[in-house]
Amino acid sequence: MNNTYKKILENREKNIKMLAVLLDPDKCKGSVLSGTIAALKADVPDFIFVGGSHTQLSIDSLIELLKEELGTEIVLFPGNVSQVSTKASAMLYLSLLSGRNAEFLIGQHVNSSVAIKRSGLEIIPTGYILIDGKKPSSVEYMTNTRPIPRDKKEIALSTAVAAELLGMSLVYLEAGSGANMPVDPEMIRHVCFGTDIPIVVGGGIKTPEQLTEAFEAGADLVVVGNVLEDDPSKIKELVFATRNFGIEPYDLNSQADSWVDEEEEIEKFIKYQSFKKNL
Repeated sequence: MNNTYKKILENREKNIKMLAVLLDPDKCKGSVLSGTIAALKADVPDFIFVGGSHTQLSIDSLIELLKEELGTEIVLFPGNVSQVSTKASAMLYLSLLSGRNAEFLIGQHVNSSVAIKRSGLEIIPTGYILIDGKKPSSVEYMTNTRPIPRDKKEIALSTAVAAELLGMSLVYLEAGSGANMPVDPEMIRHVCFGTDIPIVVGGGIKTPEQLTEAFEAGADLVVVGNVLEDDPSKIKELVFATRNFGIEPYDLNSQADSWVDEEEEIEKFIKYQSFKKNL
C-alpha cells in the first residue's frame, strides 16, 4: 500500500481527522501564491491538493515550489487529463459517479490510463459525487452534469455504495468550489453510516464550525480552498480545529500553561465547540 492512502486509512482507524487545502493553479499566482505559502508554512495541513475544473496551465512549477516550501504531501486533484504531473506524490483518480456524462465517468480515464500507470504516481481511485451547493459550480458547467439535490441523501448513499462495490478507495462528496452551502451534515452522516471506505468532503466549508460539523457527521478528510484565496490567514483556525477535534474544552484549558501564546486560540476553539457542548 502506498504512503498517501496508507496515511488516510491509519488516521481513520485512530479517528484522527485530516485537512487538505485545494490550490487552483489558475488562481494561485503572484501575491495570492506568496501569501498562501506563507500562511501554509506557519500552519501546515495534512495534504495539499492541486488542480481545478478549468486549469490548462502546466502545474509542474507550482508543485515543485510547494514541495520546496512545505513539508506536506502534494496530491493531484485533476479536472481533466492535462492536469497530470509526476512531481506530485499521489493522484485522486476521479470518476464523476453522480453524473451521466460518460466522458467523466470513464472516457478521460481510458485516454490517460496507460500514461498514468507508467508515471509512477500513487493512484487513489475516487468516487466523485457532486452535491447541490446552492450555487452553480465549475464542475457542473464543465462536465455538463447535474448535482444530487441536497435533500436526496438516499441517492447520495446509493452512489457512494456503488463506488465502494466498484472497488474505489475513497468517496468524495463535493458541493462545488465556492458553494454557498457545504454538503449537509445529515447527508454526510447517512453516507458514512452506510459505507466502509474513507469519506472526503469539500466545497463551501469556510469556518471552523462548518468543518467541525463535517467531522462530527463522519467525514475523515475535509477540503478547503476558496476561503483561503481571500484570506490565507484563515488556515490557522482551520488547522487548529482539525488538530483538536474531539478534545474536550477542559482538556484544552489544562494544556494552556504549556502552550505559548495560545490563549486566544483556546477561546476560539471553545467557542467553535460550544454549539455541541451547550456552553
